[in-house]
Amino acid sequence: MDIRKLQRVIVDGLEDVKAQNIVVFNTEHLSPLFERVIVASGTSNRQTRSLAASVRDAVKSAGEPSPRTEGEDNGEWIIVDCGAAVVHVMQPAIREYYHLEELWGEKPVRMKIGAATPARLVKAAPPVREERAPARRTPPRQTPAKKSTVKGTVARAPGRPTARKAAPTRHVVRTVGVKSAAKSAAKSAGSSPRAPVRKSAGARRPVAKKAGGSR
Repeated sequence: MDIRKLQRVIVDGLEDVKAQNIVVFNTEHLSPLFERVIVASGTSNRQTRSLAASVRDAVKSAGEPSPRTEGEDNGEWIIVDCGAAVVHVMQPAIREYYHLEELWGEKPVRMKIGAATPARLVKAAPPVREERAPARRTPPRQTPAKKSTVKGTVARAPGRPTARKAAPTRHVVRTVGVKSAAKSAAKSAGSSPRAPVRKSAGARRPVAKKAGGSR
């Protein structure tokens, strides 16, 4: 069988049991015993055994002789010898420790991983409508009260108390002793206060005579 067909059969067998991190390396220039090294990971002993069995069955069903396996008792690292290709099925901790990519990974082979399993068509979800928040209503703007000129009154805004004007303070002038003070001042001057002279109703003003004599 052609090496390209063989590596395709092996990768398909690994993908049937959901192997992880499948890589293929060309080793023709490194060893005359085999042409390909394929490395894959399994999460448990049970999965690694299932992966090795799936590869063995896939190669056998393709018309090749049944591959030999090593390490199935332990399950941490299983080697499947397929003749021209060698498969290493390892658990992640063992694979990270031995790191076979440094030994055989000079020429990686590009392959379409996952080509054997058909892609599922995922039904698109209906579009989600965005709920808009209700518009925030702004309260009506209050206009200041206008002054009215009717009867000289001023209209004020309701609710505000009107300031009262403070009553003017009255200064009380004391008049006690004013009359006695006036009398004492008059005596010291030696004269008594005169009463105002009233004019009689029959008194007449003298008429001034014109100069030049009478005619």
